[in-house]
This record gives sequence, structure tokens and C-alpha cells, in this order.
Amino acid sequence: MNVDWQGDLDRWLAPFVSALRHKTRARMCPLYVAGLIGPGDRKSVQPMAARVGEVGYDQLHHFVAAGVWDSAPLEAVLLKEADGLVGDEAGFLVIDDTALPKKGRHSVGVAPQYASSLGKTANCQSLVSVTLASREVPVMVGLRLFLPESWTDDPERMARAGVPKDRHNALTKPEIAIEEIDRVIASGARFGCVLADAGYGSSGPFRQALSERGLLWAVGLSRRQTVYPTDVDLIFPVAKTGKPRKYHIPNQPPVPAEVLLATAKWQKVSWRRGTKGRLTCLFAARRARVADGHKHRMLDNRMQCMPGDEVWLVGERRSTGEQKYYVSNLPADTSIKTLAATIKARWVCEQAHQQLKEELGLDHFEGRSWTGLHRHALMTMIAYAFLQSHRLKAAGRKKKSLGTAATTKHAGHKASDPRPFHATSTPTMSSL
Repeated sequence: MNVDWQGDLDRWLAPFVSALRHKTRARMCPLYVAGLIGPGDRKSVQPMAARVGEVGYDQLHHFVAAGVWDSAPLEAVLLKEADGLVGDEAGFLVIDDTALPKKGRHSVGVAPQYASSLGKTANCQSLVSVTLASREVPVMVGLRLFLPESWTDDPERMARAGVPKDRHNALTKPEIAIEEIDRVIASGARFGCVLADAGYGSSGPFRQALSERGLLWAVGLSRRQTVYPTDVDLIFPVAKTGKPRKYHIPNQPPVPAEVLLATAKWQKVSWRRGTKGRLTCLFAARRARVADGHKHRMLDNRMQCMPGDEVWLVGERRSTGEQKYYVSNLPADTSIKTLAATIKARWVCEQAHQQLKEELGLDHFEGRSWTGLHRHALMTMIAYAFLQSHRLKAAGRKKKSLGTAATTKHAGHKASDPRPFHATSTPTMSSL
């Protein structure tokens, strides 16, 4: 073990400590983060306090669950540090959610709900996550709790859990995500494209909100989402009786995304090298217009959405037989390989979720309050960002030494090319 890791952590945490502007809190924050990073299987407050030894349970619990301090300055520092680590105009902002399984019904936001990470409905808390990433290196910068209707319909329950009054109105996960994206944009953090799965991408208002902000995006889509081919025309139908129509309508009906791509050219595409070789899948892509414009009543009294802007519709056929669909507003001249690589770059957020839970105890918090959960989540993200900074620094040193040898031994090899960072190589404090 690197005996000076505590000193490295204290130096790295200096801007966070400064943002707290309080002597006691400035002492508690490094101890809490060190407790998350250090040894021990359980990362809830009581065992962390026992291992740290420098502070009692009551003090550490008060800091995270009851202390009067604002998280926003620390969140701003985290975004600044994340941008310094992985901010890149060619990078990604990945939107997803992660579930924290819970027993009982008193922890804030807990309810039986679908958990994508578990692949089933479970009693859990669901957090919308925001990850800044480039060169396959993720740094999580946002975790916000989603409140299901069983909570937002019960003001007394929310009051007991300390849910802020501005969060008493029901928000969908895509709406929470847009708020977080606006926060990232306001911070000046650099990224080139927003990525999300079908839980977000199937929301027309979510995609439209991204476009209104001038952002590039590549998101999952339901196979049943109706789309139009690009040669659709808007016409004024001539009615034999009744008033003439005031609005254009499409000259052909929309079809499900899977139908439009069924006859497209499918080809094997490789997007990156994995631990077992090149990763490949069958992909198809064609230009289309999603049926997510304003609604009109058709001649047969059906309500039909009008064609939206022209976008890429992408299909993926996996070796397991599973098929996935995506939509993206990347430029019309984008290659299918670039489309595939962009879509598949979303995997880094799953890596971050796994490490935050397995190594840093994201799902170990035992308090019930809104404030405590979000502060604990913030501390885990700060700890994760520190580990990523340490890892990148070590990788840079290793790359430099290998590059010198490679230049003399293997002429033509670009030793300075960035290498992918995989979940198994992320250092914990026991390996520093």
C-alpha cells in the first residue's frame, strides 16, 4: 500500500474543504471520504466511524445527515475537477439510473419499481445518474433521487423524510435528467454528445429538450416507436364534404422502428477492443423522421403525430438474438462505425455504477432522509473522482515509461495513444 495515500487525498480534497467554509465540516469531509475509500466491506456511517477512530459515530452521522450546509458548492467543485480529468469536446455526458435495493418503506423514495440494473421490479430507491466521460474513463458528477407517485402523492411522508418543498411536485426521470444537464452546461464542463438508454430516449420531450439546447445526442428507442421514412411528404388532403383542412398531414402512415429497419442493410461493425478481442455486432442505420411532432386528427378520427426532424435510426442485432434500437441527431454524413462507437460508449456509466457500489458503498447508506442520501451519494462521487485522478496519474507515468521503450524497440508504434481503462484495473486504496 502507498502509505501517503491519505496525504494525496487531503491535497486533492483541498478545494472541497475550502468550499465547506466551516472548521468542523472541513474535518468531517476528508474523514468521510477516506472511510469510503479505505478498507472494510461496509461503508455505512457506524462501521466507517469505528475504523477511522478519530471521530465518533454521532459526529460523522450529523455531518452527512443533519448538518446545516449546502451541497451545491461541493457539486460545483466536483464538476470542475471532473472537467479537468475527462472534460473533452469529443467526450460524452451519459444519462442513466441506478437502483439501491432497500427493505421497508421509510427510506426516502423507496417503493416497488422497475430497476434496470436488476432487470426486474424491486423495492428500491432509484437515482438518476450523470456521468462525464472520455477515453473510456468515467467520472460521475450527479446522482438525483427519483420520487415515485406513492411519495409525491403523500406530502406528510415527504415531510417526514425531509424532501425539499421544491421537490414535492412529481418529476419524471427525463425531467430530472434535463435539470442535471442544465447544471452541467452552466458549469462549463466540456462534452460533445449526450447518451442515454431507451428509458430516456423514448421520451420525445427529452430528445426535443436536448436539441433545443443545441446538443448532439444518441439515445435508445423503443422498437415500437413509430417513424416515417425521409421521403414522407406533407399534403393537404381534399375532402369531398365538410370544411377544408387547415393543416398538412403525411402522405403515408408511420411504421414501428423495427419495421423500417427490417429491410435495411445490416453489417458487422467493430467499435472497440475489449479484454477478449474486438467487440463486434450487426448494425443497420438509415435516415428517418420520428413521429413525435404535434398531433393531428386524421380523416378516420385517429390522432397521429407528425414527422419530426430528420435523424439517424440505428438497429443493433446481438449474438444473443437480442435487438436494440437507437436514434441520434449526429450529422447526416456520420459513418455507421462512428454511430455504433458513440452508442456503445454508454457502457462506462455501468462501470461507474458498479464501482460506486462495490468499492465505495453507494448503496450502504442506512439513513432515511433526502439530505442524508444525497450527501452520502455526493461523498461517494467525490471519492470516485479522486480514485480516477490517481489512476490517470499512475497510467500517465506508466505510459510515459513504456513509450520510451516502445519508441526504440517497436518503430512505428504510437506509444502515446491513450489506452482503455477497464473496471478491473481501477485502483482501490488497498492497491495504491
